[in-house]
Amino acid sequence: MSTSAPLYTCLHESPVGWIGLLRSDQGLRRLSLQPEPQDALAGLGDEALAAEDNPNAFAEVLAALDDYFGGDVSAPQRIKVDLSGQSAFFGAAREACCSIPPGETRSYQWLAEAAGSPKASRAAGQAMARNPVPLVIPCHRVVGSNGSLHGYGGGGVGVKARLLELERQQRPLL
Repeated sequence: MSTSAPLYTCLHESPVGWIGLLRSDQGLRRLSLQPEPQDALAGLGDEALAAEDNPNAFAEVLAALDDYFGGDVSAPQRIKVDLSGQSAFFGAAREACCSIPPGETRSYQWLAEAAGSPKASRAAGQAMARNPVPLVIPCHRVVGSNGSLHGYGGGGVGVKARLLELERQQRPLL
């Protein structure tokens, strides 16, 4: 019988809501951004039920998030992630998303093209909707073809707008 690798959780208050975090020894697996702490923890999924609450395991992640909300919009790039098990297209879409400069936006169509599947804009949208680590993979920078903000699982469209404004102004939210 094999044992699974240890998982850790942490809850952190941010200027845009509560952040639930789940990590393995390989890196951050999930980030849930919600208005209420219990919703942020629930957003981590079933994997978190067996995880150990250990804020000390997140020192580097929390420092990067605090730096981000303090105005260093490149800080999430320092966070190591563990996205094992993702499909090739989702991986390509997420990689393309990370190439969008802070404060700028690109369309779902652009994202599909950048991921190598120009006719897959809906799939690109699904890749962003299922993004397990918003902020680290900056899906808030992906918008509709007309520039309109669409859903954001990381706390709603209002949070998406606030994150884009933070990045454009590079002013702290803390």
